[in-house]
Amino acid sequence: MKDTIIHDHHHDGIDRRGFLKCMAWVGTGVLYSVSGGLLRSETIGQPGALKSAQGGFSFAQISDSHIGFKHEPNQDVTATLREAVDRLNALPAPPDFIIHTGDLTHLSKPAEFDTLDQVLKGARTSQVFYVPGEHDVLTDNGQSYRERYGKGARGDGWYSFNHKGVHFVGLVNVLNLKAGGLGLLGREQLEWLEGDLRGLSASTPIVVFAHIPLWTVYPDWGWGTDDSEQALAYLKRFGSVTVLNGHIHQVLQKVEGNVRFHTAMSTAFPQPQPGVAPSPGPIKDVPASKLRSLLGLANVSYVQGDKPLAVIDSTLADSDARPAEVRIDNFSFTPQTLTVRAGTKVTWINKDDVPHTVTSTDKQFKSRALDTDERFSYTFSVPGINSYFCSVHPHMTGKIIVR
Repeated sequence: MKDTIIHDHHHDGIDRRGFLKCMAWVGTGVLYSVSGGLLRSETIGQPGALKSAQGGFSFAQISDSHIGFKHEPNQDVTATLREAVDRLNALPAPPDFIIHTGDLTHLSKPAEFDTLDQVLKGARTSQVFYVPGEHDVLTDNGQSYRERYGKGARGDGWYSFNHKGVHFVGLVNVLNLKAGGLGLLGREQLEWLEGDLRGLSASTPIVVFAHIPLWTVYPDWGWGTDDSEQALAYLKRFGSVTVLNGHIHQVLQKVEGNVRFHTAMSTAFPQPQPGVAPSPGPIKDVPASKLRSLLGLANVSYVQGDKPLAVIDSTLADSDARPAEVRIDNFSFTPQTLTVRAGTKVTWINKDDVPHTVTSTDKQFKSRALDTDERFSYTFSVPGINSYFCSVHPHMTGKIIVR
């Protein structure tokens, strides 16, 4: 990615051709595994997802849920957020926690925050960390947001924490914005950040997350942070720095020295690529059949000795089109819980050296004894939870969740 900027025709730091080469309309949620200080990626849903990060941990990023948004192209943003959570829950191993990079709500209303909380309570994870987006601080300069999610934070809601050798820093850059300007961290927060990082070893992996990107994506639309250069200066001495942002509703990656930047897509709606529309905002003329091709999930792993981060994303449409498969191996069903849409055909493949069956607990379906490499398929047409087991080895259980 070092040559993303190939031709700076407009003297704004943006090369249109190079920029579009590294952009993808994917990424409602990103799953990170941390082990050893480098990053590696796998698409969510792969049979081996997360297994390569032995000794490390995983966490997920979700962004721009905009709960309360009720317009085109997505009049049910709660459903798409729930779908992202379901896909995380279908992973063989749950993430240690979730990071939400802002715009939880659309209008900062209490009922919208309540809905978001209810959906995220369904995630198989121990905790959710937040930073606010500009839509979360509309009514009272962020006081309601901080009362819910900012307990123990400093200033307007910034904070840091350590997890298994990695230092996480949550920053706030959506308050005190100037007309026509970029995001802003402010002197007080920058001084706090300098002090927060001072005592850390240069070998400590750092993950920084905020809502507005900490690099200048497109200044004409306010897609950048005015004083981020000072913040990034404090991070130069660290060997591994990852910066996670939302706000622009599309996946974009950039590498500058030791710092790797990643923006996530919204779970609610897409925005146009920089400069190809008069202004930012929801792309309204997206057919319902195409919406999920603009939403997706990715799995990114920290693995020692691997190559630097290369996010591999899959759209929700790709995931729906991909055959839904459950692998039978080592006397277990993988994934043990699989979430699909109504009308999906699920196929079980036996990779064990002994026979197994796929038997519904409520007698909806039952396979014959499947020998090695044999398959069984069943189409799920009705929403609900479908539990099953192997009648030969009853300790083997699984579940298909149909939305």
